[in-house]
Amino acid sequence: MRLLHTSDWHLGQHFMGKTREAEHRAFLAWLVEQVRTHAVDAVLVAGDVFDTGAPPSYARELYNHFIVELRQTGAQLVILGGNHDSVAMLGESRTLLAELGTRVIPGVEADLERQLLVLRRRDGSPGALLCAIPFIRPRDVLQSQAGQSAEDKQQSLQQAIQAHYQRLYQLAEARRAELDAALPIVATGHLTTVGASASESVREIYVGSLEAFPASAFPPAAYIALGHIHRPQQVGGLEHIRYCGSPIPLSFDEARQDKEVLLVDLAEGGLRAVTPLTVPRFQPLQSVAGDLGQLAVAVAEAAEQGSAERPVWLEVRVRGDDYLSDLQQRISGLCEGLPVEVLRIRRERANGSASLSSEAKETLDELSVEEVFARRLQQETLDEEEARRLRDLHRQVLAEVQTGQA
Repeated sequence: MRLLHTSDWHLGQHFMGKTREAEHRAFLAWLVEQVRTHAVDAVLVAGDVFDTGAPPSYARELYNHFIVELRQTGAQLVILGGNHDSVAMLGESRTLLAELGTRVIPGVEADLERQLLVLRRRDGSPGALLCAIPFIRPRDVLQSQAGQSAEDKQQSLQQAIQAHYQRLYQLAEARRAELDAALPIVATGHLTTVGASASESVREIYVGSLEAFPASAFPPAAYIALGHIHRPQQVGGLEHIRYCGSPIPLSFDEARQDKEVLLVDLAEGGLRAVTPLTVPRFQPLQSVAGDLGQLAVAVAEAAEQGSAERPVWLEVRVRGDDYLSDLQQRISGLCEGLPVEVLRIRRERANGSASLSSEAKETLDELSVEEVFARRLQQETLDEEEARRLRDLHRQVLAEVQTGQA
Protein backbone atom coordinates (compact mmCIF):
# COMPACT_ATOMS: atom_id res chain seq x y z
CA MET A 1 0.00 0.00 0.00
CA ARG A 2 1.18 3.53 -0.76
CA LEU A 3 0.42 6.53 1.47
CA LEU A 4 1.19 10.19 0.99
CA HIS A 5 2.04 12.03 4.22
CA THR A 6 1.57 15.81 4.33
CA SER A 7 0.75 18.33 7.06
CA ASP A 8 0.77 21.97 8.17
CA TRP A 9 -0.84 23.54 5.12
CA HIS A 10 -1.99 26.58 7.14
CA LEU A 11 -4.56 27.54 4.51
CA GLY A 12 -5.56 31.18 4.95
CA GLN A 13 -2.24 32.32 6.39
CA HIS A 14 -1.75 36.10 6.21
CA PHE A 15 2.00 36.63 5.95
CA MET A 16 3.15 40.18 6.73
CA GLY A 17 0.34 41.72 4.73
CA LYS A 18 0.50 39.11 1.97
CA THR A 19 -1.99 36.35 1.20
CA ARG A 20 -0.68 32.85 0.45
CA GLU A 21 -3.74 31.95 -1.65
CA ALA A 22 -1.88 31.61 -4.96
CA GLU A 23 0.83 29.43 -3.37
CA HIS A 24 -1.67 27.17 -1.66
CA ARG A 25 -3.78 26.84 -4.80
CA ALA A 26 -0.69 25.85 -6.81
CA PHE A 27 0.46 23.41 -4.12
CA LEU A 28 -2.89 21.63 -3.89
CA ALA A 29 -3.06 21.26 -7.69
CA TRP A 30 0.49 19.87 -7.65
CA LEU A 31 -0.42 17.49 -4.82
CA VAL A 32 -3.39 16.03 -6.72
CA GLU A 33 -1.08 15.45 -9.69
CA GLN A 34 1.43 13.60 -7.47
CA VAL A 35 -1.34 11.34 -6.18
CA ARG A 36 -2.22 10.44 -9.78
CA THR A 37 1.37 10.06 -10.95
CA HIS A 38 2.44 7.84 -8.05
CA ALA A 39 -0.83 5.86 -7.73
CA VAL A 40 -1.28 6.83 -4.07
CA ASP A 41 -3.90 4.81 -2.16
CA ALA A 42 -4.45 7.21 0.75
CA VAL A 43 -3.43 10.77 1.67
CA LEU A 44 -2.82 11.62 5.35
CA VAL A 45 -2.93 15.28 6.41
CA ALA A 46 -1.41 15.36 9.90
CA GLY A 47 -2.96 18.55 11.25
CA ASP A 48 -3.02 22.33 10.81
CA VAL A 49 -5.07 22.27 7.63
CA PHE A 50 -5.99 25.89 8.34
CA ASP A 51 -3.97 28.70 9.89
CA THR A 52 -6.75 29.81 12.24
CA GLY A 53 -9.94 28.41 13.71
CA ALA A 54 -11.97 30.86 11.61
CA PRO A 55 -10.29 30.74 8.18
CA PRO A 56 -11.27 33.12 5.37
CA SER A 57 -13.82 31.90 2.83
CA TYR A 58 -11.21 31.41 0.08
CA ALA A 59 -9.29 28.99 2.33
CA ARG A 60 -12.42 26.90 2.89
CA GLU A 61 -13.02 26.95 -0.85
CA LEU A 62 -9.49 25.63 -1.50
CA TYR A 63 -10.08 22.86 1.06
CA ASN A 64 -13.40 21.80 -0.46
CA HIS A 65 -12.10 21.98 -4.03
CA PHE A 66 -9.11 19.80 -3.12
CA ILE A 67 -11.36 17.14 -1.59
CA VAL A 68 -13.48 16.98 -4.76
CA GLU A 69 -10.41 16.87 -7.02
CA LEU A 70 -8.73 14.18 -4.94
CA ARG A 71 -11.81 11.96 -5.02
CA GLN A 72 -11.44 11.77 -8.80
CA THR A 73 -8.00 10.19 -8.38
CA GLY A 74 -9.43 7.20 -6.49
CA ALA A 75 -7.36 7.90 -3.36
CA GLN A 76 -8.79 8.08 0.16
CA LEU A 77 -8.21 11.18 2.28
CA VAL A 78 -7.77 11.38 6.05
CA ILE A 79 -7.79 14.84 7.67
CA LEU A 80 -6.48 15.23 11.23
CA GLY A 81 -7.05 18.34 13.32
CA GLY A 82 -4.04 20.35 14.48
CA ASN A 83 -3.56 22.97 17.18
CA HIS A 84 -4.40 25.75 14.70
CA ASP A 85 -7.61 24.04 13.58
CA SER A 86 -11.04 24.48 15.12
CA VAL A 87 -12.51 21.14 16.20
CA ALA A 88 -16.04 22.48 15.61
CA MET A 89 -15.26 23.93 12.18
CA LEU A 90 -13.50 20.79 10.90
CA GLY A 91 -16.20 18.58 12.39
CA GLU A 92 -19.20 20.40 10.96
CA SER A 93 -18.79 18.86 7.48
CA ARG A 94 -17.35 15.45 8.39
CA THR A 95 -20.56 13.52 7.63
CA LEU A 96 -20.89 15.11 4.21
CA LEU A 97 -17.20 14.62 3.41
CA ALA A 98 -17.41 10.95 4.36
CA GLU A 99 -19.62 10.52 1.30
CA LEU A 100 -16.70 11.83 -0.78
CA GLY A 101 -14.24 9.30 0.62
CA THR A 102 -12.76 11.70 3.18
CA ARG A 103 -12.45 10.84 6.85
CA VAL A 104 -12.10 13.81 9.21
CA ILE A 105 -10.85 13.38 12.79
CA PRO A 106 -11.01 16.95 14.18
CA GLY A 107 -10.22 16.06 17.80
CA VAL A 108 -10.02 13.22 20.30
CA GLU A 109 -13.20 11.13 20.13
CA ALA A 110 -15.25 9.99 23.12
CA ASP A 111 -15.57 6.64 21.34
CA LEU A 112 -11.98 5.63 20.66
CA GLU A 113 -13.02 3.22 17.91
CA ARG A 114 -13.90 6.20 15.71
CA GLN A 115 -10.17 6.97 15.57
CA LEU A 116 -9.34 3.51 14.21
CA LEU A 117 -9.63 3.44 10.41
CA VAL A 118 -9.10 0.74 7.82
CA LEU A 119 -7.15 2.15 4.88
CA ARG A 120 -7.94 0.42 1.63
CA ARG A 121 -6.01 -0.05 -1.58
CA ARG A 122 -7.43 1.21 -4.84
CA ASP A 123 -8.99 -2.20 -5.50
CA GLY A 124 -10.93 -1.93 -2.22
CA SER A 125 -8.93 -4.50 -0.26
CA PRO A 126 -7.62 -3.59 3.24
CA GLY A 127 -4.06 -2.28 3.07
CA ALA A 128 -3.32 -0.88 6.54
CA LEU A 129 -4.87 0.07 9.87
CA LEU A 130 -4.62 3.70 10.95
CA CYS A 131 -4.53 4.98 14.52
CA ALA A 132 -5.84 8.42 13.56
CA ILE A 133 -4.62 10.70 16.34
CA PRO A 134 -5.10 14.47 15.97
CA PHE A 135 -3.71 17.24 18.16
CA ILE A 136 -4.42 16.24 21.76
CA ARG A 137 -5.51 19.06 24.05
CA PRO A 138 -4.79 18.50 27.76
CA ARG A 139 -8.51 18.57 28.60
CA ASP A 140 -9.08 15.71 26.11
CA VAL A 141 -7.13 13.18 28.15
CA LEU A 142 -6.43 14.70 31.56
CA GLN A 143 -8.23 16.13 34.55
CA SER A 144 -6.43 18.89 36.41
CA GLN A 145 -5.48 18.06 39.98
CA ALA A 146 -4.97 20.63 42.72
CA GLY A 147 -1.50 21.02 44.14
CA GLN A 148 0.39 19.67 41.14
CA SER A 149 3.67 21.34 40.25
CA ALA A 150 4.42 22.31 36.66
CA GLU A 151 6.72 19.30 36.39
CA ASP A 152 3.97 16.99 37.72
CA LYS A 153 1.53 18.35 35.15
CA GLN A 154 3.99 17.75 32.34
CA GLN A 155 4.56 14.18 33.49
CA SER A 156 0.83 13.50 33.87
CA LEU A 157 0.08 14.83 30.39
CA GLN A 158 2.88 12.82 28.80
CA GLN A 159 1.58 9.66 30.48
CA ALA A 160 -2.00 10.41 29.39
CA ILE A 161 -0.97 10.96 25.75
CA GLN A 162 1.13 7.80 25.82
CA ALA A 163 -1.84 5.86 27.23
CA HIS A 164 -4.07 7.22 24.44
CA TYR A 165 -1.62 5.94 21.82
CA GLN A 166 -1.30 2.55 23.52
CA ARG A 167 -5.07 2.01 23.87
CA LEU A 168 -5.65 2.84 20.22
CA TYR A 169 -2.76 0.63 19.12
CA GLN A 170 -4.22 -2.26 21.11
CA LEU A 171 -7.56 -1.73 19.35
CA ALA A 172 -5.70 -1.86 16.03
CA GLU A 173 -4.03 -5.14 16.96
CA ALA A 174 -7.41 -6.59 17.90
CA ARG A 175 -8.95 -5.43 14.60
CA ARG A 176 -6.04 -6.92 12.69
CA ALA A 177 -6.70 -10.27 14.35
CA GLU A 178 -10.40 -10.03 13.44
CA LEU A 179 -9.55 -9.33 9.80
CA ASP A 180 -7.08 -12.25 9.85
CA ALA A 181 -4.63 -10.25 7.74
CA ALA A 182 -1.05 -9.19 8.35
CA LEU A 183 -1.86 -5.51 7.94
CA PRO A 184 0.72 -2.87 8.91
CA ILE A 185 -0.41 -0.42 11.59
CA VAL A 186 0.17 3.29 10.99
CA ALA A 187 -0.25 6.10 13.54
CA THR A 188 -0.44 9.87 13.27
CA GLY A 189 0.20 12.74 15.67
CA HIS A 190 0.36 16.52 15.89
CA LEU A 191 2.84 17.42 18.61
CA THR A 192 6.45 18.27 19.39
CA THR A 193 8.79 15.35 19.94
CA VAL A 194 12.04 15.40 21.90
CA GLY A 195 14.87 16.66 19.72
CA ALA A 196 12.70 17.96 16.89
CA SER A 197 14.11 21.01 15.12
CA ALA A 198 11.51 23.79 14.87
CA SER A 199 11.38 27.17 13.12
CA GLU A 200 10.15 30.61 14.10
CA SER A 201 6.67 29.96 12.64
CA VAL A 202 6.13 27.06 15.07
CA ARG A 203 4.73 28.14 18.42
CA GLU A 204 4.71 26.02 21.59
CA ILE A 205 1.44 24.12 21.71
CA TYR A 206 1.49 22.76 25.25
CA VAL A 207 2.19 26.06 26.99
CA GLY A 208 2.78 25.35 30.66
CA SER A 209 2.08 21.65 30.19
CA LEU A 210 4.05 19.38 27.87
CA GLU A 211 7.12 20.64 26.06
CA ALA A 212 8.04 17.55 24.04
CA PHE A 213 6.96 13.93 23.70
CA PRO A 214 9.68 11.23 23.72
CA ALA A 215 9.88 8.99 20.65
CA SER A 216 10.18 5.96 22.95
CA ALA A 217 6.61 6.59 24.16
CA PHE A 218 5.10 5.89 20.73
CA PRO A 219 3.71 2.39 20.11
CA PRO A 220 5.60 0.07 17.69
CA ALA A 221 3.70 1.16 14.58
CA ALA A 222 5.13 0.50 11.12
CA TYR A 223 5.03 4.23 10.37
CA ILE A 224 4.17 7.33 12.44
CA ALA A 225 3.11 10.37 10.40
CA LEU A 226 3.64 13.55 12.41
CA GLY A 227 2.67 17.19 11.98
CA HIS A 228 3.32 20.51 13.77
CA ILE A 229 7.06 20.92 13.09
CA HIS A 230 7.57 22.68 9.75
CA ARG A 231 11.05 21.34 9.00
CA PRO A 232 11.00 17.85 7.39
CA GLN A 233 12.96 15.41 9.54
CA GLN A 234 13.23 11.98 11.05
CA VAL A 235 12.63 11.77 14.79
CA GLY A 236 15.66 10.47 16.65
CA GLY A 237 17.12 9.29 13.34
CA LEU A 238 14.34 6.71 13.04
CA GLU A 239 13.18 5.95 9.52
CA HIS A 240 9.59 5.23 10.52
CA ILE A 241 8.85 8.32 12.68
CA ARG A 242 8.79 11.44 10.56
CA TYR A 243 7.68 15.03 10.18
CA CYS A 244 6.99 15.84 6.53
CA GLY A 245 7.05 19.59 7.31
CA SER A 246 4.96 22.37 5.83
CA PRO A 247 4.59 22.50 2.02
CA ILE A 248 5.43 26.22 1.76
CA PRO A 249 7.77 28.37 3.89
CA LEU A 250 5.70 29.91 6.68
CA SER A 251 8.45 32.16 8.03
CA PHE A 252 11.65 33.67 6.69
CA ASP A 253 13.87 31.21 8.53
CA GLU A 254 12.22 28.44 6.47
CA ALA A 255 13.12 30.19 3.20
CA ARG A 256 16.15 27.99 2.48
CA GLN A 257 14.45 24.71 3.40
CA ASP A 258 13.51 22.16 0.76
CA LYS A 259 9.82 21.50 1.38
CA GLU A 260 8.54 17.94 1.02
CA VAL A 261 5.68 15.52 1.10
CA LEU A 262 6.47 11.87 1.79
CA LEU A 263 5.50 8.76 -0.16
CA VAL A 264 5.26 5.85 2.28
CA ASP A 265 5.27 2.31 0.90
CA LEU A 266 3.97 -0.41 3.22
CA ALA A 267 3.92 -4.17 2.94
CA GLU A 268 2.72 -7.00 5.17
CA GLY A 269 6.08 -6.98 6.92
CA GLY A 270 5.79 -3.29 7.75
CA LEU A 271 7.53 -0.26 6.26
CA ARG A 272 9.15 -0.81 2.87
CA ALA A 273 10.35 2.67 1.89
CA VAL A 274 9.88 6.42 2.44
CA THR A 275 10.45 8.65 -0.58
CA PRO A 276 10.49 12.46 -0.26
CA LEU A 277 8.89 14.45 -3.06
CA THR A 278 10.25 18.00 -3.20
CA VAL A 279 7.51 20.62 -3.39
CA PRO A 280 8.16 23.31 -6.03
CA ARG A 281 8.69 26.85 -4.73
CA PHE A 282 5.64 28.76 -5.87
CA GLN A 283 6.67 32.13 -4.38
CA PRO A 284 10.34 33.21 -4.03
CA LEU A 285 11.15 34.06 -0.42
CA GLN A 286 14.55 35.21 0.82
CA SER A 287 16.23 36.54 3.95
CA VAL A 288 19.42 38.56 3.43
CA ALA A 289 21.78 39.98 6.02
CA GLY A 290 24.80 42.25 6.25
CA ASP A 291 25.87 45.85 6.50
CA LEU A 292 24.67 48.25 3.81
CA GLY A 293 27.56 47.41 1.50
CA GLN A 294 27.01 43.66 1.80
CA LEU A 295 23.27 44.06 1.41
CA ALA A 296 23.63 45.72 -1.98
CA VAL A 297 25.21 42.50 -3.30
CA ALA A 298 22.85 40.18 -1.39
CA VAL A 299 19.70 41.97 -2.60
CA ALA A 300 20.91 41.87 -6.21
CA GLU A 301 21.58 38.12 -5.93
CA ALA A 302 18.17 37.49 -4.36
CA ALA A 303 16.49 39.45 -7.16
CA GLU A 304 17.72 36.86 -9.67
CA GLN A 305 15.00 34.52 -8.40
CA GLY A 306 12.20 37.02 -9.02
CA SER A 307 10.33 38.47 -11.95
CA ALA A 308 8.05 41.44 -12.55
CA GLU A 309 5.03 39.15 -12.20
CA ARG A 310 6.38 37.37 -9.15
CA PRO A 311 8.87 39.49 -7.16
CA VAL A 312 10.92 37.98 -4.36
CA TRP A 313 9.47 38.57 -0.89
CA LEU A 314 12.43 39.83 1.10
CA GLU A 315 13.48 40.09 4.74
CA VAL A 316 16.43 42.45 5.22
CA ARG A 317 18.52 42.03 8.37
CA VAL A 318 20.81 45.02 8.84
CA ARG A 319 23.97 44.36 10.83
CA GLY A 320 25.91 47.09 12.64
CA ASP A 321 25.59 49.37 15.63
CA ASP A 322 25.32 52.70 13.81
CA TYR A 323 21.96 54.38 14.12
CA LEU A 324 20.59 55.27 10.69
CA SER A 325 17.53 57.48 10.73
CA ASP A 326 17.07 56.99 6.98
CA LEU A 327 17.44 53.19 7.01
CA GLN A 328 14.10 52.61 5.31
CA GLN A 329 15.03 54.97 2.47
CA ARG A 330 18.47 53.39 2.04
CA ILE A 331 16.99 49.90 1.77
CA SER A 332 14.43 51.18 -0.73
CA GLY A 333 17.28 52.62 -2.76
CA LEU A 334 19.08 49.25 -2.83
CA CYS A 335 15.91 47.58 -4.14
CA GLU A 336 14.92 50.20 -6.69
CA GLY A 337 14.29 48.68 -10.12
CA LEU A 338 14.74 45.11 -8.91
CA PRO A 339 11.98 42.44 -8.79
CA VAL A 340 11.92 42.33 -4.99
CA GLU A 341 9.43 43.41 -2.36
CA VAL A 342 10.71 44.07 1.16
CA LEU A 343 8.27 42.71 3.74
CA ARG A 344 10.41 43.21 6.84
CA ILE A 345 13.51 45.10 7.93
CA ARG A 346 15.24 44.00 11.13
CA ARG A 347 18.21 45.45 13.00
CA GLU A 348 20.85 43.02 14.27
CA ARG A 349 23.14 44.71 16.75
CA ALA A 350 26.55 43.31 17.59
CA ASN A 351 26.48 44.11 21.31
CA GLY A 352 24.39 41.83 23.53
CA SER A 353 21.74 42.21 26.22
CA ALA A 354 19.33 44.20 24.11
CA SER A 355 16.02 45.23 25.62
CA LEU A 356 12.74 43.76 24.40
CA SER A 357 11.40 47.17 23.45
CA SER A 358 14.19 48.56 21.27
CA GLU A 359 16.98 46.18 20.30
CA ALA A 360 15.38 42.73 20.08
CA LYS A 361 15.15 41.20 16.63
CA GLU A 362 11.49 40.30 17.12
CA THR A 363 8.48 42.48 17.66
CA LEU A 364 6.07 41.47 20.43
CA ASP A 365 3.46 40.19 18.00
CA GLU A 366 6.04 37.69 16.70
CA LEU A 367 6.70 36.23 20.15
CA SER A 368 4.76 33.76 22.24
CA VAL A 369 4.15 34.44 25.94
CA GLU A 370 6.84 31.88 26.81
CA GLU A 371 9.37 33.58 24.54
CA VAL A 372 8.74 37.02 26.04
CA PHE A 373 9.26 35.61 29.53
CA ALA A 374 12.42 33.73 28.49
CA ARG A 375 13.99 36.84 26.98
CA ARG A 376 13.15 38.91 30.05
CA LEU A 377 14.64 36.24 32.32
CA GLN A 378 17.88 36.30 30.33
CA GLN A 379 18.40 39.92 31.37
CA GLU A 380 18.54 39.01 35.07
CA THR A 381 21.53 37.72 37.00
CA LEU A 382 20.13 34.59 38.66
CA ASP A 383 21.52 31.26 39.77
CA GLU A 384 20.12 28.19 38.03
CA GLU A 385 17.92 27.19 40.97
CA GLU A 386 16.21 30.59 41.14
CA ALA A 387 15.76 30.70 37.36
CA ARG A 388 14.21 27.22 37.42
CA ARG A 389 11.83 28.25 40.22
CA LEU A 390 10.67 31.30 38.22
CA ARG A 391 10.18 29.22 35.07
CA ASP A 392 8.08 26.70 37.02
CA LEU A 393 5.95 29.46 38.53
CA HIS A 394 5.45 31.03 35.12
CA ARG A 395 4.38 27.70 33.59
CA GLN A 396 1.99 27.09 36.47
CA VAL A 397 0.33 30.49 35.99
CA LEU A 398 0.00 29.91 32.22
CA ALA A 399 -1.47 26.45 32.82
CA GLU A 400 -4.07 27.90 35.21
CA VAL A 401 -4.96 30.64 32.70
CA GLN A 402 -5.20 28.07 29.90
CA THR A 403 -7.45 25.80 32.01
CA GLY A 404 -9.70 28.75 32.86
CA GLN A 405 -10.03 29.70 29.17
CA ALA A 406 -10.88 26.13 28.21
